[in-house]
This record gives sequence, C-alpha cells and structure tokens, in this order.
Amino acid sequence: MHAAPDPIVAIATAPGRGAVGIVRVSGRGLLPLARALTGRTPAPRHASYGAFMDADGSPIDHGLALYFPAPQSYTGDDVLELQAHGGPVVLQLLLARCLQAATQIEPASGQALLPRLRLARPGEFTERAFLNDKLDLAQAEAVMDLIDASTEQAARSASRSLAGDFSREIERLTDGLIQLRMLIEATLDFPEEEIDVLSAHDVRGQLLKLQQTLRDVQARARQGALLREGIQVVIAGQPNAGKSSLLNALAGAELAIVTPIAGTTRDVVRQTIQIEGVPLHVLDTAGLRAAGDAVEQIGIERAWQHIEQADAVLWLHDLTRQHDADYAAGEQHIAEGLATRSAAGVPLLHLWNKHDAAPDAAVPEGGIALSARTGEGLDALRQRLLQLVGWQGGAGEGLFIARERHLQALARAAAHLEAAGDHLAGAAPMLDLLAEELRLAQNALGEITGQFSADDLLGVIFARFCIGK
Repeated sequence: MHAAPDPIVAIATAPGRGAVGIVRVSGRGLLPLARALTGRTPAPRHASYGAFMDADGSPIDHGLALYFPAPQSYTGDDVLELQAHGGPVVLQLLLARCLQAATQIEPASGQALLPRLRLARPGEFTERAFLNDKLDLAQAEAVMDLIDASTEQAARSASRSLAGDFSREIERLTDGLIQLRMLIEATLDFPEEEIDVLSAHDVRGQLLKLQQTLRDVQARARQGALLREGIQVVIAGQPNAGKSSLLNALAGAELAIVTPIAGTTRDVVRQTIQIEGVPLHVLDTAGLRAAGDAVEQIGIERAWQHIEQADAVLWLHDLTRQHDADYAAGEQHIAEGLATRSAAGVPLLHLWNKHDAAPDAAVPEGGIALSARTGEGLDALRQRLLQLVGWQGGAGEGLFIARERHLQALARAAAHLEAAGDHLAGAAPMLDLLAEELRLAQNALGEITGQFSADDLLGVIFARFCIGK
C-alpha cells in the first residue's frame, strides 16, 4: 500500500444548489480534525448528526458526519465526509473551515491537527484508491464512465466494469499467458527436452485458446466502447433534401428550423439520441452544393469536415427531384466530394426521403426509402445504423465499458500473440522470440489494469475526473 503524501479536501458534489452537499477529506489521522469540526469523536462507519462549527464555536450548518478509518474506505486512507445542506455558500464555508481547522494546534501534541491539508486535484481521491490498491486502473476509469454515462445501457456497463468484470477478463488472459510463459522458459532452460515439453503440454493448443479468448474480449470491448463513446452520425445531402426534418424525426422534437428555402441550415445542429442504449450524436449539416453566399460556403466546408470525422454518414436523397438535371448534377458533386476527400472510408448509408410524396419512385438496391414527415422507414434506419457500426443487438446485458486505450492495448496484445504463433510454427520453433512476444503481450494487458503504467498516463487519466472524485 502506498502512503498518501498529504491529506486532501474538496467539495464532492456537483456545483449548484441541492438538498445535500458533501465535503470530503482523505488522509491519515483525521479524528482530531473531525473533533474540531463537530465537537465529537465520530464512530467508524456510523452517521452522526450535529453541528459543523466555525472557529468561534458558532454553527456553520447542521448535518451528518461519517468517518471511515483506513484501510476500509474509498481511498484506502482515513476518509471524513461532512454532509450538509447543498448550498454553494454553505459548502464553501465548510471547505474553508476544514482548511483553517487543520492548522489549529492540538493541545496534547503541540502540533497542527493536519499539517499540509490542501485542496484536492481533479480525480485525486480515485487516484489514491488506485495507488492504495482499492481499485485497478480499469475500475478507476469506470468511476468516471459511470458518472458520464448518457444512457441506461452505458451506466449498467460502466457499473460492471467498476465491479471488476472487465478486470477479471484481463486477469484470466494474463494468468493463461503466465502459465504459457512458464512452460516456454522451462523449455529454454532445458533445451534437450524442447520437443517433448512443447507436445506434452500442447503449447500450440494453449496459444490458440488464448488467441480465441482475446478475440472474444476484444469483441465485447468494442461493443463497450460504442456504449461509452457513442456514434458520430452526420446527415448530408443537397439543400432541401429534408436533413433537418430527419434530425427532428429521429430526435422526436423540433430542434432544427425547417423551411422550403434552400440553405436554411447554415451551421451544424447537434443532438444526442439513443438506439438500444447506444448513444448516437447526430449532426444536421448545411446542404452541400457548389454555389451559395460566403456564409453558406463556410457552413458547407464545416459540413465536409464533420463528414470526414464521422463514424457513419447518412446521404439523404430527394425522391421528388431525382429526374431533375440540376439536382442530378448536385448529386454528382457530392459523390465526387465523398470520393476525393478523406471521407472516402467513412461508412455511407443512402436514404431516399419524401417517399410519401413519391410512393411509386424506384429506390436503388441497398438504400432505405423513408419519409421524415410521416416517420416511414425510421425503424429500418435505426437498425441499419447499428449494423453499420458493428453493434450486436442483445449483447448489452453482458457488456463492460471500455475506452480507446483499452482497445489499443488489446490490439497490441493480439499482434504479439500472432507473432508468437509465427515463432512457434515450423519444425524448429524459435522459443526465445516466442517468450519475448508472450512477455510483450502480458505487458500490453497489464496497461489496462495499471499493472504496467507510466506516470504520465495516470496524470492524463485522472486529470479528466471531476474535483472531489
């Protein structure tokens, strides 16, 4: 267990007014501070009601004090929580009182109650929980993912990661790698028994099993990443194709202005919706065309930028104008733009809008006929979107939340296992290179839980937390 460098304090509830607000302190030897603030010695893990006193003995507020002695606390150090009324001024007064009381001289020792008590940095409470082995790194990240969850499915998946589901999968893979490494290292120590050891312990079979298990974890992690990050979907098309109407229909609200005037949408309109618990960040963009005034051209260029960064693009066609020559030229202009820009690799879904106004119009194979006005085709669109980004329906209940860095670490581990298989193949296996690839694969997995992690990585991760957590 790592010793905390100094005690920290912060307001642990969100800014603004609320029924309850919490000031949290973490460090060692917090009982003298608790007595100075409350006039009593709180019993461990019991809520006690009373006054929180200012320096002159007058009450700042009345509320609950909870004391969690180390190591049975969130951070692994002593933790003191003061639950007061959730007014910003009250909480600031309590915070200032904690810092002031910490400098008081304790009569018994002649020393300050808590020398060096300071304001906590963002994420520092959870960082201490990680450093004191209360949470691994994947669980610590899941704390913030649970707070930031934008859908019920994402919240449930983050809760599974916080409970250790993802970490246990990584541990299971790591244990298998360690067992395999032990066999290879033993074989290197006794080279005369090389072939017997490899065949007797089915090293190839064990490696193949590890690779399959890793592929399964990767598939679930990719699903978890979709739940966390969501899908960036851009609606593109010519002016008056119905892009804003489609955004409104998907969102179920009048978010974007809809008029018959071409070029009404000048800038991006954003809305987050969800399909089967997967967040979709839908962007309605300016109509794409070669002409237009200077302001509209800025909007069009921004539309292309968002298209290039999208996870999926919905190209909205107008069934009522498909035989118009000018409209056909505009479609060709968009097709050329999609082919020549870096948007060429972005998944594209063709939508044929205004089917209610042109029910007999032919819809090309692979496209979806819809009406943003009546809602026709919206259910089919939602399902195709999920398929387009690789969402596996019905898998949500067993998913854990995952981040991009987790996916990258899993991909590196998979590449090292693939290289290990190459070194094992053939009549004369290269066991020293095989052992090195297994070691690198284990290190990549260790980065996920924090077993192998650089200090700068920890700084980046915890700096994104809120203060007080």
